[in-house]
This record gives sequence, C-alpha cells and structure tokens, in this order.
Amino acid sequence: MKEQLAYIKTSMSPQRAVELRAEIDSFHVEYCAALDANDVERWPGFFSKDATYRITSRHNALLNMPVGLMYCEGLDMIIDRALAIAHSQMFAPRHMLHVLGITRVLKEADNTVSSQTPFILMQTLVEGPSTVHLAGVYHDRFVREGDQLLIASRQVVHDTEILDTALAYPV
Repeated sequence: MKEQLAYIKTSMSPQRAVELRAEIDSFHVEYCAALDANDVERWPGFFSKDATYRITSRHNALLNMPVGLMYCEGLDMIIDRALAIAHSQMFAPRHMLHVLGITRVLKEADNTVSSQTPFILMQTLVEGPSTVHLAGVYHDRFVREGDQLLIASRQVVHDTEILDTALAYPV
C-alpha cells in the first residue's frame, strides 16, 4: 500500500484516460448515490465476487499495516457488513453526502483498471450541523464484468488519525 500512496505516473494516452475516467465517474455517481440515500443493502452490488474492501488511515497504509477500521474479504463479507448495518444500526440518525474530486486513471491491464479518487464525506446529524466526517482517497482496482465495472479492490485511505466514533457505515 505504501507504493500506492506515492505519486504514480499514468501510463496511458490522455484520450484513453478520459474515456476510462468518464466510466469510473459514472460508477462513482451510482455508488455514492446509493450510500447517500442510505441504501446500504445495494452497496454489495458494486463489488466483484472476490473483492476486498478496507478503510484505513494514511499512517497505517504508509506502514503497510494490513487490517483497517473496516475490512472485508470477498463478497460474502461485504454482504454481511451491509446487512448488519441495515438491520442493527446503533447510532444516531444522520445524512451522509459524498463529494468526490477528480479521478486519476493510473493503469489499464487486461480486464482491470486502477485509479485514485479523492473524497470528502460530509455528515449531518438530524439535530446538528454538517461536518466533515472523513477525507481521503479511494485507491481502486476495477474489474470489467460484461459491460460494467465492479470494484475488485477498494482501499479507502483517510487522512486523519482522529475519527468520529460512528465509522460503521461504508465510505
């Protein structure tokens, strides 16, 4: 993971990067819309069967520490996480809003595409102000299945070491 945090020069033509960026951005629009609508049961549909999903701090990523605050290996674990959140929420009602930066397409090989997308996750408690809940970068590897992209690996690397205690929800 440490290598992924370093600057990686893209190895494709600008035209191909634009095409892939448009496809990845369309993916992110749907992914974030589902989570922002609190439709967490739809979340697993964005992942491939063998996907991994991890949320970790920049510090831990730089030290190559393997496990994060949330870690799922395989679609079954992702489904289990989604169902647990959907049916046993133990935190105050809130609204989440994903704000994404510009995606950098890094590499395309065979059936996969690697990219990095910065994000800010805003949180509004029902009885409170909007705050920045989390900021960081998605480090993604997508796999193409049919005519769609699915996440094969999403490493959510957040910038701060001090987190709100309610990081139970997918980012």
